[in-house]
Amino acid sequence: MTNATRLALLAAVVTAAACNFDILNPNAPEQIGPNPSRPRVAAAATGLLIAARADQTAWVLKVAIMGREGYRFDTAEPRYVSELISGPLDPGSGFGGGQWATQFQAIKSAYNLLNVIGTASALSTAEQSAVRGFAHTMIAYSFMTVLEAHTEDSIPIDVNRTLDQALAPFVTNVVAYAHVATLLDSGQTELTAGGSAFPFDLGTGFAGFDQPSTFLAFNRALMARLQAYRASPQIGCTTCWDSVLTAITAAAPAFGADTSVALDNGVYFTYSATLPGDVANGLFQDPTSAIQVVHHFVTDSVEKKADSTLDNRYLAKVTPRGSSISSGNGLASDKSWIRYPTPSSPVPIIRNEELILLRAEANLGKGNNAQAATDINAIRVKSGGLPAIATLAGAGAPAILSQLFKQRFYSLLYEGHRWVDLRRYNRMGTLQPDRLGDVFFTTLPIPNNEVLARK
Repeated sequence: MTNATRLALLAAVVTAAACNFDILNPNAPEQIGPNPSRPRVAAAATGLLIAARADQTAWVLKVAIMGREGYRFDTAEPRYVSELISGPLDPGSGFGGGQWATQFQAIKSAYNLLNVIGTASALSTAEQSAVRGFAHTMIAYSFMTVLEAHTEDSIPIDVNRTLDQALAPFVTNVVAYAHVATLLDSGQTELTAGGSAFPFDLGTGFAGFDQPSTFLAFNRALMARLQAYRASPQIGCTTCWDSVLTAITAAAPAFGADTSVALDNGVYFTYSATLPGDVANGLFQDPTSAIQVVHHFVTDSVEKKADSTLDNRYLAKVTPRGSSISSGNGLASDKSWIRYPTPSSPVPIIRNEELILLRAEANLGKGNNAQAATDINAIRVKSGGLPAIATLAGAGAPAILSQLFKQRFYSLLYEGHRWVDLRRYNRMGTLQPDRLGDVFFTTLPIPNNEVLARK
């Protein structure tokens, strides 16, 4: 059964109230129950993917605004400017208080599945292990988003608790990052023992990564990203650079980790404007009437190719809007995004191009400047159409890091990375305000509901 078919069937099931696993309401994930059938396990797995996807486009947009990749000029919702750019962040709103509840709801959905999968007599031992590996990987992914958004706070991690138990204690982010690494390693072990197939369909977004052996590459790719975050100056785990390289080597057979393989090869969240029960990609807009627009820095800093045309990545993601649009209080743009050209355009979770740049970052962190320069130049040429910088290897670590930042900026543009990158390398101070009084936030606050629940 295809993922599209399953989603349509699940929508019908929920409408008919024939199943108490409310898959299309990840805000209130319900217990799957003991000894689940194969269809029940498949429904829970699809529900977990829906829950993990629920916040993705909002997160990409918010990161773009706070990292000054773009704006949203929405007369019906001025907080995209007034809160995310001017401040203060409101922990009671979906802006300052975001990237928390939705992620923990996805984590809860995964634990609901994990808590009963050992009783699923309809599944083989290998299939049960594959489900565990899938669930632990998706828990790790949701935790990573919480940590990306809340870098100056502590978070709860021991959240697989019943309602009659005390709330999970907060731990430091250093401890939380280590916990996520443990989750991914657990997933690795379980996927390795997971046999040849999952007992469910992961859909087209996981094409090429939809068996336990290839989903394992996705798990290792997330580990590479996680360890790079831990190794960067914000946390400072210098021994983690080796872990980045080890994880990329493990992910390479499925991803490529090489420019000879398509740079877009990877794992995606998919969307649909027509499938019953599904949702369209909220980042898609008609370029001529778009209210989600491009920050001028994206255009001001773009390089030209040898033929004097602009970087291929810029041309593929940015277009003239046709007319300028303004916030009404000093912000404006005449460029629109075309990164997601249709309502069904997928949003990357992680792809080959990022792995190559993560390898460059790890090699630079280890002092292997020549290897880092090789990967950076490969991306410049393959992805941007730009000439290689012949002197880069000998330019020194600061210059190589600046070039790495630029390539990550354009390669991963409007995919949810720049704000995270600037902050983890303590570079938020390099941003220039567009107006007097604008604020560059380095973290979101803990939501009010979480704070009040602990009083």
